[in-house]
Amino acid sequence: MKSILYTLFILLSSNLFAQIDRSVMPKPGKAPIININDSQVFTLPNGITVIVSENHKIPKVSFDLRMGSDPKLEGRLAGLSDLAGSLLLSGTTTRTKDQFDNEIDYIGADLNADKNSIFLSCLTKHVDNGLLLMSDVFLNASFPEDEFNRIKKQNESGLMAAKSDAGTMAQNAISKINFPQHPYGEVMTEASLNAIELQDVKEYFKNTFTPKGAYLVIVGDLSLQEARRLAIKYFGSWSGPESYSNQTESGQKNKGDRVIFVNKPGAVQSVVYITFPVEIHPGDKNQLPLTVLNGILGGGGFGTRLMHNLREDKAYTYGCYSRLNITDNGSWISAGGNFRNAVTDSAITEILNEFKIISSEIVKDDELNLIKSSMNGDFSRSLESPQTIARFAYNIIKNQLDPDYYKSYLQRLDAVSKETVLEMAKTYFKPYACNIIVVGNEEVLSKIKVFDADGQIEFLDAFGEEKKQILPSDISKEELVERYLSAVTMTKTAKERTKKLKKVKTFVRITDLSIPAVPIPLKRTEYWLAPMVEADKMEGQGMIFQKSYFDGSNGFKFDMQGGNTPFTEAEIASKKLSYGLFPEINYAKNGTQYEVLGIENVSGKDCYVLKTKDNTSETFSYFEIDTYLKVKTISIEKDGDKVQEATSTFGDFKLVNGLLFAHTINFSTEQVNISGTVSKIAINEKIDLKDFKE
Repeated sequence: MKSILYTLFILLSSNLFAQIDRSVMPKPGKAPIININDSQVFTLPNGITVIVSENHKIPKVSFDLRMGSDPKLEGRLAGLSDLAGSLLLSGTTTRTKDQFDNEIDYIGADLNADKNSIFLSCLTKHVDNGLLLMSDVFLNASFPEDEFNRIKKQNESGLMAAKSDAGTMAQNAISKINFPQHPYGEVMTEASLNAIELQDVKEYFKNTFTPKGAYLVIVGDLSLQEARRLAIKYFGSWSGPESYSNQTESGQKNKGDRVIFVNKPGAVQSVVYITFPVEIHPGDKNQLPLTVLNGILGGGGFGTRLMHNLREDKAYTYGCYSRLNITDNGSWISAGGNFRNAVTDSAITEILNEFKIISSEIVKDDELNLIKSSMNGDFSRSLESPQTIARFAYNIIKNQLDPDYYKSYLQRLDAVSKETVLEMAKTYFKPYACNIIVVGNEEVLSKIKVFDADGQIEFLDAFGEEKKQILPSDISKEELVERYLSAVTMTKTAKERTKKLKKVKTFVRITDLSIPAVPIPLKRTEYWLAPMVEADKMEGQGMIFQKSYFDGSNGFKFDMQGGNTPFTEAEIASKKLSYGLFPEINYAKNGTQYEVLGIENVSGKDCYVLKTKDNTSETFSYFEIDTYLKVKTISIEKDGDKVQEATSTFGDFKLVNGLLFAHTINFSTEQVNISGTVSKIAINEKIDLKDFKE
């Protein structure tokens, strides 16, 4: 019997498998309707709309409180809302920040906040303790002055870093150009940060965090009855003014392509973005097909048109992507990446061509199927997160969507056709009305000018503000150096200066350093022994992190990872050029290459720009026109294709033994930001450098 059954099985199996042609991809099945539990909605008397989505799979619950106010123009206080959001969890009138943090940690909860929302996630058994802390934030936030100062200091460091980060510069330009006179177009600057006072933060919180028009989304292991009880208990007594409503413009439309340039001296590659606003809001019937279109163009990973063209085919870049941003108050699309200087113009040409092609030709079946398959998978995986369900529930209520909007997502995705994609491109893409943002070296200017409709490139600074062109200098390089040296030595003639500086035999400067996210105090000590001996060390908690020593002919540098490394010939040559308390005094006699580039505005003050150059580096020094003091330097070190840029700013100048020295020294690169306050400067004090010589 067994042999008969086995034979029958073989025959049936062979017959079955013979019917399958494995060279043909099976046709996808019909898109299913997603089973998402309907949310339950009620409104509290104080104006909060409560959305409840029950999920009893795990004993956990989340509360997402979102304010109903639209963003406001902040003007001279640009960045206020972000600063206020960073301060929300800094303490209340009933708890210090440390007490607050300890209580959150004790119950293993997740509590965070931003400029218009507060989110809590905790185990069901800790829900009362969690809500007690969450409600303490919106009812009793105290905004301690010491925390306010700390957060401002962090933002100062971030702004310093932004000046050397091409990606941040590009994003600031995108915001400013797409949305002028719009909340999305406001960017925090040093001036706006300095203008923000603690009272401004308190007023923002009072007017923005109000129950009227707010939404509370509750997801997790709670019944509707229990959710209602908790909402009334912890949110019901909250009161506040009406929420702010603002009808914002959809973004600025161009009559032709515009080229916007942000200068990054010494850059070996350009950051390029082609961007423009689009008129669409969350929940629009075209949102899904437009998202499919963006996925094919450059938003779908490595299989997109931009990646294939600019990475795979042309090898212009490691990555070129597009991004579609759809929000309540404005929407836009951007496409771009990082490109070598030599191909900056070619990259722009190819990106613009991709916009034109996708707006005029039907996409291929495999392109459409690939992105739809990817979006299908992303959507299905997202359903595993309770926060996804919360977001769905919020969007349906907030944007007045069909209750089945997300249940039918896969069916609507499946229905997106090639013809629909082309229609979306023709409707929303404007290939001849783009903003072409380029952050890079001025050497690319002549190449990118041809893309501007009127031939006039617009110049912005690192924060998206209009940048004045460098004006011609009214003094020579020799005169500038002479006036600077006269200012810092408090002398009138070169003879007086030489006599004064000859009396300086040793110099010691100790600077207390602060680095964000580094809790330990650091100290930098610099030594100088006439005429050319230099030593430098950075230490903290009994450990030396970095040090260097140069005896006038040779030297070394040390760090904790690599140990001692001898100076290279190029580094020794650079040291021999830039020695002394004020290296500028030697420019004329040691063959330093230097030139005055002109006059540029820096942080609201006009400065002379002096460029120095050697075989491996360039330095741009900025001297205030009124005082001739050096207030900023940008140093660019080149090693093949690698470029390291560092920015230093100087302030709080004080006299020491008749010489003028900065007492605040801030330093930033793309990797680190350091704030320094000079605690000691000693001249002609006996120094011992034996620790450096051993």
